[in-house]
Amino acid sequence: MTASSTRRTTAAHSRLAAVGAIAVAGALMLTGCGDQTKDNGSSDTAASAPLADKLPKSIRDKGVIKVGSDIAYAPVEFKDDAGKVVGIDPDLAAAMGKQLGVDFQFENGTFDTLITGLRSKRYDIAMSAMTDTKDRQEGIDSDTGKKVGEGVDFVDYFTAGVSIYTKKGDDQGIKTWSDLCGKKIVLQRGTVSEDLAKAESKKCPAGKKIAIEPFDNDQQAQTRLRAGGAAAGSSDFPVAAYAVKTSGGGKDFELVGEQVEAAPYGIAVAKNQTQLRDALKAALDAVVKNGEYEEIMKKWGVTDGAITEATINGGK
Repeated sequence: MTASSTRRTTAAHSRLAAVGAIAVAGALMLTGCGDQTKDNGSSDTAASAPLADKLPKSIRDKGVIKVGSDIAYAPVEFKDDAGKVVGIDPDLAAAMGKQLGVDFQFENGTFDTLITGLRSKRYDIAMSAMTDTKDRQEGIDSDTGKKVGEGVDFVDYFTAGVSIYTKKGDDQGIKTWSDLCGKKIVLQRGTVSEDLAKAESKKCPAGKKIAIEPFDNDQQAQTRLRAGGAAAGSSDFPVAAYAVKTSGGGKDFELVGEQVEAAPYGIAVAKNQTQLRDALKAALDAVVKNGEYEEIMKKWGVTDGAITEATINGGK
C-alpha cells in the first residue's frame, strides 16, 4: 500500500504463479476491522532475547513496540473470525519479537493516517504493507510535490507490485492501466493504486478520464466492485491475488494484466529513532538467517516477494 510516482515498472509472470500458492491460505477466514488488538507477541523476556540490548532502553523497559497498521489487508494483516490479528506482518513481527524480547502490539488505523500517528508518537512503528518510497522518506506529498513532514526511515522486508482485478468473466477488455480510460476503478485511499490511477487519467483523452472512487480500506473497494459499482479494482499483488482466490470461493474476481511498480514494503520508523530502526534491521536479518522468515513466506504463499537481507531505505 503505497504512494509513488517514480518507481520502475516490471512484468511479473512469476508472481502470478503465487496465486496458486496463496490457495494454501484459502482456508483462512474473512477479515474485519477492529479498534486495537495484540498479536501473539513473544513469551521471551528481554533478558533472554539475543538482540534485546540493541533496543532503546525506553522500549526495553515497556516490553512493547506499538505498531500502527491498517488491519484489513489480507493476507498481509487482517483479523480472523475470532478477532485475532493474523497475516504476514503479525507473524513476522512475532518472530522479530523473540529476537528483541518485546511484544509487537498492533493497533488499527486507516492507512493514510499511519505516518501521522507515527509522527505524533501514537505508534513506535508503522507496519502495514507500506511501500518504501523516496517521497515518504523525505516527507513529500506525492500529489503536490510539497514537503509535509520530516519523513520516515524504512526497514525493508518484502517486495510487491500492483495489480488490477475485475469481476470474474467481465474484464471489459481491461488488460493495462490505459484500458481504464472512460471507466471507473475502486481502490484504497492513499495507496500506489490511487497514484497510478490519477497519473493514468491525466493521459486519457478528453471526456474519457478515469473515474476514481477511493475507500478507507481495500475490503470496501472489493464490496463496491462485487456489487457492480465499478469496472475494476486495484491493490498490491498479494492482496489482489488473495481476494481473487478467496472471495466468493474464487468466483467473484479475476486478475487482469501484469503487476507494475514492483517495490519494497518497509517498516516505517521516525527519523530520530535510529537505534530502534537498527534494532529492527538486526532482528529481521536474524529471522531471515534462522529460517523463520522463509517459513512465514511459505505459510502465506508469497515466497516470490521474499528478501534475502534487510535493507534500510531501499525504495526509489
